Amino acid sequence: MIFGYARISSKSQNLSRQIKELEEYGCDRIYEEKQSGKNFDRPVYKEVRSKMRSGDVLVVHDLSRFGRNKQEIKDEWEALIREEIDIVVLNMPILDTRKYKELEGVGQLVSDLVLSLLSWMVEEDRSRIKTAQKEGIEIAKKQGKFRGGKKRYHKGATGKDKVLYDEVVRCLSDKISVMDIHRKTGLSRNTIYSIKREIETEKKRKLTTI
Repeated sequence: MIFGYARISSKSQNLSRQIKELEEYGCDRIYEEKQSGKNFDRPVYKEVRSKMRSGDVLVVHDLSRFGRNKQEIKDEWEALIREEIDIVVLNMPILDTRKYKELEGVGQLVSDLVLSLLSWMVEEDRSRIKTAQKEGIEIAKKQGKFRGGKKRYHKGATGKDKVLYDEVVRCLSDKISVMDIHRKTGLSRNTIYSIKREIETEKKRKLTTI
């Protein structure tokens, strides 16, 4: 059976082009997912993988549908090969594992070379985007246009956010560990550390004004 997998990173993007290509290729089943590619914790992809068996084919538009990290891409590719599932990457025709079944060793060589190159390109592209975003934020800060994300948990918060903030403050004053506070409140450790830093900064400010 030929499985098609289409993925976009956010709901604002459109899957239609990928789906059209997969339909034209002749996929028996096409799965759609709107999920970040930062890792393989994706419900739809997991469903696809659970249904595939030896001899099946997985078709994707491009290598980045597997993910954004070259090691994860490589590991997933190798896992599919071990399970004797063929892979077709539509925008790179050389990456069609079925072509090399009769040529012992050639398929592995081609896959290794091309996969290493392309997975590196995927990671480099992601790194480039992150760098550009960081530079854009720095420029915006210098121009006074960047305000950052709005904090939910702070002294002036209201409702549930204020209740959680007060609970974090209480736990910190009781010397409860950040990990235990995280488990208790469900807030991220970064958020808790941020609150902790604010409290410590406020204490230092008060001491210097005495």
